[in-house]
Formats: sequence, structure tokens, C-alpha cells
Amino acid sequence: MSGAAGVPILMYHSVRDDAPPETAPLAVSPGAFRDQMAVLEDRGFTPLPLSAVEAGVEAVKPVVITFDDGYADLHSRALPILTDFGFPATVFVTTGWLDDAGPDAAGRPLDAMLTWAHVAEVTAHGIEVGAHSHSHPQLDQLRDGPLHDELTRSRLSLEDRLQLPVTTMAYPYGYSSERVRRFAADAGYSSGYAVANDVAADVSGFAIPRLTVQRTTSLETFAKIVEGEHPFRKEKALTKGYALVRRSRYACGKVLRRES
Repeated sequence: MSGAAGVPILMYHSVRDDAPPETAPLAVSPGAFRDQMAVLEDRGFTPLPLSAVEAGVEAVKPVVITFDDGYADLHSRALPILTDFGFPATVFVTTGWLDDAGPDAAGRPLDAMLTWAHVAEVTAHGIEVGAHSHSHPQLDQLRDGPLHDELTRSRLSLEDRLQLPVTTMAYPYGYSSERVRRFAADAGYSSGYAVANDVAADVSGFAIPRLTVQRTTSLETFAKIVEGEHPFRKEKALTKGYALVRRSRYACGKVLRRES
């Protein structure tokens, strides 16, 4: 484990100014993203790839930068900025959303997505790849068969295309459950990343927390987030309450399926 106080794992989605309404709340402008990376540099943080943190590599003020979904602007806008700073990152790819997924296309992409060639290119520039399911469903609401398929199909597709091991995953929407986490381990992953909006005290297991960075995150708030003073108390309470609702919803659906 790097850092006695834990590791802030930042969760980004899109980096662009003109994001469509569905992704706009989680889309950070390129200017804001560059300023945030400058904050990390100025405050002496050491961005590490997830593999290094999971392996226990020691660093001064470690931080991890992650992206969910696999939007095209990771390649066109975020990567040049990360390259300028020499920062590594991780992208969790929704394989069925990729722009050239072809017959494997699944789900409903919310914006322009990476191509397989883009995914290969970003890995050559210090971006690690993890899985984010195949079609981006609410995993905790799936039956066992479709859940197993979502988890294994994305990992195997990435490994086949990239010829690299894929051992990490992030849950779409941040939703998981004990059952989902058990299936993730059975599908060959060694770790699973949620949201939870907390600093990761232990980067291991299948419920590792991350910290949301969104369009409305000011530079002052961003600095507080990475320094462990994150203002997420309300969001964390809401997340815990919603988790109970989701478990009840799945249980009710399971009963209805048995009765039908």
C-alpha cells in the first residue's frame, strides 16, 4: 500500500467542452483538466498506474487517475495533456460501446467512443486498460447468466485485441453487490473499482473506492479532494441508502421471475 493516509483514486469520464446533455455533468473541460493536473504536480503528488499501486509500489503522495467508459476524447484531448505532464492513467473500457465494435456492438453509447486502434494507441502511451463490462448495464440487476457474460466477455475481448492481461474492472454506474463482486472474482479479475467517493485506504479487493471529478468541481474543491478533505459526506450517505434500495429491487425481481 502506497501512502499511510491512503490513495486518492480520481474518476473521470469525458474531457471536452461541448459534451452532449447525457454526459455533460461528468465532462471536464480540457482547460480545467490541465489545471487539475497542474495542481497534482504543484502539490507534489506522484500519479501511478493502478498496477503499481496494487503491487504496493511506494511513492510520495501517490494518486491514481482513472477514466470510465472509453470516450473518444480520452485519446484526442486527455492523452495529450497527460503526456505533457508525464502522468500515467487507467481507462475502464466498455467493449460493446467502442466505435468499431461491429457485430459485437451492444448497449447505447452516450457520446463518440474510442476505436480499437485508439485503445491500442493509448496503452502505448502510459494508459493501462481495465474492463467496464460489455454493454454497460446495471450489473447488480442482472441474472447470473447475463452477469457472467458481461464480465467475462469484456475481459476476454480486451485481452484478445491488446494481447495484454486485463485484471481490473470498474462497475458501470458504480453499482455492485456481494453477488456481483463474487462473480467478478470468478470471471478472472483481481480487483474491482466502485465510486463511494472516498480515499482508498486499501487498494485491494472488489469494492475499492474512487473520487468523482465532474464539470462543477472547482479547482479549490479538486485540491481538497486529492488532499483527503473531500466534501462528499452527503453523497456517501445517499449512496449507502440507494444501495439498500437496489438490493431490495433485485430481490423483488428475483421473486417475480420465480412466480412467472
